[in-house]
Amino acid sequence: MPGAFRSVDAYRHILPMTYKSGMRIEGMVYADAELLRHIESDLTCEQIANVATLPGMVGRSLAMPDAHQGYGFCIGGVAAADLKDGVVSAGGVGFDINCGVRLLAADADPGDVRGKLEPLLSQLFRDIPCGTGKKGALDLGRKELNGVLREGARWAVCKAYGHEEDLSRIEEFGCLPGADPDLVSSRAQERGHTQLGTLGSGNHFIEIQCVSEIYDGPVAAAFGIRQDQIVVLIHSGSRGLGHQVCTDYLDLMYDGMKRHHISVVDRQLACVPAGSKEGGQYLAAMAAAANFAFANRQMMTHWIREVFRRVIGDTGLRVVYDVCHNIAKREDHLVGGSRRSVLVHRKGATRAFPKGHMALPPDLREVGQPVLIPGSMGTASYILVGTERAMEETFGSACHGAGRAKSRTSAKAGTSAEALLRDMARRGVLVRGQSKAGLTEEQPDAYKDVHRVVEVVHGAGIARKVARLIPLAVMKG
Repeated sequence: MPGAFRSVDAYRHILPMTYKSGMRIEGMVYADAELLRHIESDLTCEQIANVATLPGMVGRSLAMPDAHQGYGFCIGGVAAADLKDGVVSAGGVGFDINCGVRLLAADADPGDVRGKLEPLLSQLFRDIPCGTGKKGALDLGRKELNGVLREGARWAVCKAYGHEEDLSRIEEFGCLPGADPDLVSSRAQERGHTQLGTLGSGNHFIEIQCVSEIYDGPVAAAFGIRQDQIVVLIHSGSRGLGHQVCTDYLDLMYDGMKRHHISVVDRQLACVPAGSKEGGQYLAAMAAAANFAFANRQMMTHWIREVFRRVIGDTGLRVVYDVCHNIAKREDHLVGGSRRSVLVHRKGATRAFPKGHMALPPDLREVGQPVLIPGSMGTASYILVGTERAMEETFGSACHGAGRAKSRTSAKAGTSAEALLRDMARRGVLVRGQSKAGLTEEQPDAYKDVHRVVEVVHGAGIARKVARLIPLAVMKG
């Protein structure tokens, strides 16, 4: 509803508790005037308010500048529930559990890949399966898959798919605690046992990029980033396994609400008490799916390194960082002036912890957590760093990307795959996709302006710009 927000400043807009009956906390959106108009054009505002009606929510129901309508929670939404009195909602995490991004930094410059981008992209396309339902090189038995679900990226490293130092540069060190493979259904395991090391479809991608601008030299250096460096950005998640876990536990939560006498304003917000048996079961299954996603990105990292080694030689490809987008995690935060343990739902949002935070590895504790913001195909991506302001206002969270501005249907209607590829070629970007429809629905115009989104986050102080990356070659699912 246009005019529903009360602006605090150029970047912060309050949705008051009077907006909707039953709101227990305020809403807040981080946006500039143009992005706010986008946010008000769909059901995002309503979803922010709906989340604010859930039992035990604390602080504010938040939306990042890339926010748009999602399932239950808006995509770009952040909300925290008290662990004693609050709830966990599968819709607050989403179907692609631990969809996330990982950035790799190469010891290479544009000159090292000039003339080799096409063979690099072709070999990546051959070695890393992409697209809906695609199978990977591994067919895991139940015992091996359970190891993945319990151990995450460490399972892959122990199988020689990567290095021990990779783990320190992954959120939660590549493994969410408390995962229980026995709470992942046979159907979910069936969907996942052949999908480890696969990209998926939709907005998932692998991009070869170049560092085009450095905004904060000391922090960039601490991250291992320099001007004109070749980097690789991976965006993928838990594939069919995570989707099935969400589906299974939505059904469990629908039933659980009756037992716990919980009613919600939107069925998509199905939830149960965070401390209940059902809540614990979901969180343990969600952690297992998140660990699958960590291992999935680790496997792709290994094969990307192998491709680079074959085509241009050993370029290092160190892990800069790996962040979750869709997750619910127990964290300690200041709420109303006192420190409380809360369950933070991040649905299409990125953790953005500041320097000094003990969740970070020692080599990053001096500067803060890398925050990775991918743009749309053909535009820039950004590296930022977390701040104390984020800890004070957003439960240590920032945006996760540009955010859709058009539905997939309208995006496909606006252009053809052939026209899109010609446009990308004019921009100097090579593109390979599994399907024509997949390419057109991910065209740059289908997304908000990533530069504008990042400027809001930077201007609001919830993450600071460190570097800008431009695409050279893109592999789409």
